[in-house]
Amino acid sequence: MQTDNDEDDKGKIIPDFFDTSLYVNRELSWIDFNQRVLDEALDPAVHPLLERVKFISIFSSNLDEYFMIRVAGMEDQYEAGIQDRTIDGQTPFEQLEKIRAMVLRQFRERNECFYHDLVPELQREGIEFLRVAELSALQQRALSHYFRKEIYPVLTPLAFDTGHPFPFMSNLSLNLAIELEDEESKALKFARVKVPGILPRILRLNDIKGFRDDDGIIRLIWIEDLIESNLAHLFPKMRIIQSHLFRLIRDADIEIEEDEAGDLLKTIEQGIRSRRYGKVVRLDITPAMPISVRKLLMKNLEVTERNVYEIDGLLGFSSLLELLKIDRPELKDDPFVPRNRIAEQFGTDIFAAIKAKDRLLYHPYDSFQPVVDFINQAALDADVLSIKQTLYRVGSNSPIVHALMKAAEEGKQVAVLVELKARFDEENNIVWARALEDVGAHVAYGLPGLKTHAKLTLVVRREQKKLKRYLHLGTGNYNLATGKIYTDYSLFTINEQLANDAAELFNALTGYSKHTEYRKLLVSPINTRKRIIEMIEREVEWSQKENKGRIIMKMNALVDAKTIRALYSASCQGVKIDLVIRGVCCLKPGIPGISENIRVISVIGRFLEHSRAYYFHNGGKEQLYLGSADIMPRNLDDRVETLFPVFDKAFIQLVKSDLELILSDNVKAWQMHADGIYSRITNDDPKVNSQALFLYRAGLKKNLCKFNVDEL
Repeated sequence: MQTDNDEDDKGKIIPDFFDTSLYVNRELSWIDFNQRVLDEALDPAVHPLLERVKFISIFSSNLDEYFMIRVAGMEDQYEAGIQDRTIDGQTPFEQLEKIRAMVLRQFRERNECFYHDLVPELQREGIEFLRVAELSALQQRALSHYFRKEIYPVLTPLAFDTGHPFPFMSNLSLNLAIELEDEESKALKFARVKVPGILPRILRLNDIKGFRDDDGIIRLIWIEDLIESNLAHLFPKMRIIQSHLFRLIRDADIEIEEDEAGDLLKTIEQGIRSRRYGKVVRLDITPAMPISVRKLLMKNLEVTERNVYEIDGLLGFSSLLELLKIDRPELKDDPFVPRNRIAEQFGTDIFAAIKAKDRLLYHPYDSFQPVVDFINQAALDADVLSIKQTLYRVGSNSPIVHALMKAAEEGKQVAVLVELKARFDEENNIVWARALEDVGAHVAYGLPGLKTHAKLTLVVRREQKKLKRYLHLGTGNYNLATGKIYTDYSLFTINEQLANDAAELFNALTGYSKHTEYRKLLVSPINTRKRIIEMIEREVEWSQKENKGRIIMKMNALVDAKTIRALYSASCQGVKIDLVIRGVCCLKPGIPGISENIRVISVIGRFLEHSRAYYFHNGGKEQLYLGSADIMPRNLDDRVETLFPVFDKAFIQLVKSDLELILSDNVKAWQMHADGIYSRITNDDPKVNSQALFLYRAGLKKNLCKFNVDEL
């Protein structure tokens, strides 16, 4: 281990890159990222009104998932007595305490924004949230009739007493805790009613018989308010003393011992079912809940005060996403239909387009449809012999999977790696895996102990009595929905070296091949970290020779300690490093003598920045890798990932210019400082909104005159 007293052969002091003060805590960095998501809702100048509401929903949904997985894991460590310290020197308990303090502050900030900013703004725009108690007697009768007809049949009141065990409550459920009095015996009772998730959370009064809407105002109520106002229908001959909303979040991580799993598909199915029964990691209650009810819930749900979060007002803000269904386009982002540049030039013959030259697309600014067309055409083309593809997150109604099924039915060799362990997509993937197997496709579930996160498709086609291989490599999932809102690159190529590597990788994934040498692809867990660090160190050599060391990396997260130390070392030796990291970043930039040559920014905007790009100047012989891997131990050691080289010099320059445009963003970008804290970049004019300018380049001209279109 190095110390701060070490010296190199020139007498220069070597910094101690193991010093915990040089690192940001992974978990707290994620909380900071989610704060940046929340900040998109806080600033009225940033987004149209309903888009601000959307970011409130995304912030809340993100946090729910974070508790289900990350906080649940730390709770397990704490309860097991584990005192291992993180890269920045914190124990599980210390992290849990800091997370709680940060989240409570964020909840207050979110609620202040929603109730004191967004709700009044919505009202000014003719969208009103009402309480049942505010309605007239006639309107309340109309609502009561609606309740009895549409909601009452779905509800199941559950008692809790000596004859009724404490009811089970599922993950993410919203519930009413009800105190009652028997009108005959005067005995006090307790019951629970679940707010049914199968019904819309937000009810539009304009759609309910008995409500006039000729004034154009959209009137809304929360379904739990309507249920709470009609509890007497559920408990006849009982007096409702009071009722209180609460919501709970359970541990949702599925533990799989693959070596002991005879059938991985059945094991995952069992895990999905057991997810509902995981321990409670967060109990949300309202401040008005009396201590007696609070203690009853805590005792029976087996939680401590650390797990209880008092939230004034609404519980479960993720439901606000329903408001985007309101037909008020002026309150949303301008609609954008991306161009399909391949179809414009080649029509439906995507093979001719790829054979003419490699094609690089940047979604969602370029349409995702060519990716779907590639599989569709391969399925229908009589000259295609086989299709091999990895599927990680494909969505619930996937045209790509339907095309693969069609190909198998047509008699083509179809081999699909379906990643059953893609968190929260396990159920979808099981359905698709079975559907593919039913039509004769060869379905594999990957390598034991590793998730397959790589994004690649290999199509073999007979052309003029020879076999030609067509390859799609991407940074994002084969998912049409996310292809419209995530930024990702797609490369179509017939490059033989890449096709050979892809073929070897598929053999390793579907068979018993133990291939470990790849010509051009970087493949985790085999060589990704090693090659990335080698390329970082090569920039040090160029910096020492010609002072030309230059690195640009774009990713979702930077956590891996070995890579961070390599970046610190490169910075110390003059390499200029720019990092575009949407989420977690454990590296601290701008520390004198350590990372003063490193800049870190995060861009949060209309689209989710999802592409991974790794650029190295290499003394003028520039190298660029795109792919699925973030720089995290899980991506480098515990997943099958691919990073693919871009050979076309024009493409390298195009992606580099994309990265430099993002780095010049002073509207949607946040910069990390040496203390690990982010602040929004607010440089002087001209204003540069990178996502808006990419949209301008793709053809959306509306409302972009205020941005520096000269950047393009």
